Amino acid sequence: MSSEKSSRRKGRVGAHLKGGLTKGLAWADEVGAEVGQIFAGNPRGWRATPGDPRQDERFRDGCAERGMPVFVHTPYLVNPGSPDRATLDRSVATIRHTLARAADIGAEGVVVHAGYATVRAADREAALRQVREALLPVLDEAPDGVRLLVEPMAGGALALADTVGALAAYLDRLDRHPAVGTCLDTCHLWAAGHDVSSARGMRAVLDEYLAAVGPGRLGLIHANDSRDPCDSRRDRHAPIGAGRIGAEPFAVLFTHRATRGVPMVVETGDESHAADIATLKKLRGDT
Repeated sequence: MSSEKSSRRKGRVGAHLKGGLTKGLAWADEVGAEVGQIFAGNPRGWRATPGDPRQDERFRDGCAERGMPVFVHTPYLVNPGSPDRATLDRSVATIRHTLARAADIGAEGVVVHAGYATVRAADREAALRQVREALLPVLDEAPDGVRLLVEPMAGGALALADTVGALAAYLDRLDRHPAVGTCLDTCHLWAAGHDVSSARGMRAVLDEYLAAVGPGRLGLIHANDSRDPCDSRRDRHAPIGAGRIGAEPFAVLFTHRATRGVPMVVETGDESHAADIATLKKLRGDT
């Protein structure tokens, strides 16, 4: 079997691409990425960046030439659980815009954080009802071939989805819509209390995920080690093997039936992307 077919079967590995649409493909080549994730605009602002059709075409064609799937991450400000009407309206508009931009560049999915309620735990139920009301119309209008991938948070009392069980309940609120999928972040799972620091622990969490969420929903994995202890509720990424999780458990991602064949990207510092991708390829079994 060719190395390309093997990587596709076991799962491509890549990174969040430095330089986005303009320089992201060059970065992918430099660090050996087989899959990419980008922001379609300012990750820390609300301004909807319009696309340039010529740039979109160059990026789309470049991905196709490399056989490289790509995903788009929404800005960090997005929170469909916010009680602030302006924040909610901006979040919904941003998700809708990002789905459209993903279709423009041929992306397979849009990653969105599940979100938080406010300062009172009692607001969590109201926030989940709001998520349902806000996102179901967006999912109904999603472009063909582009899924909205809900990413569980690193935890905290007001997170709307952090653990695997909470993620399943979140999907239930969205009626398990066919346009919704999931993105699992290994650092977030660890921070939320899932002990994935051994091969056995990683397999157990993925078994739990498969039982709760079911097959076919997982569209992307964020493969990140963690700087903090398990159940810390802190989202601080570390290079693969340099954190509290360790490198060994990541090998399970290439063999477990829940994750086998699912693309994964690292979101560690730019300076460690090449090394992290090389580590994952070695764990995948590349020679």
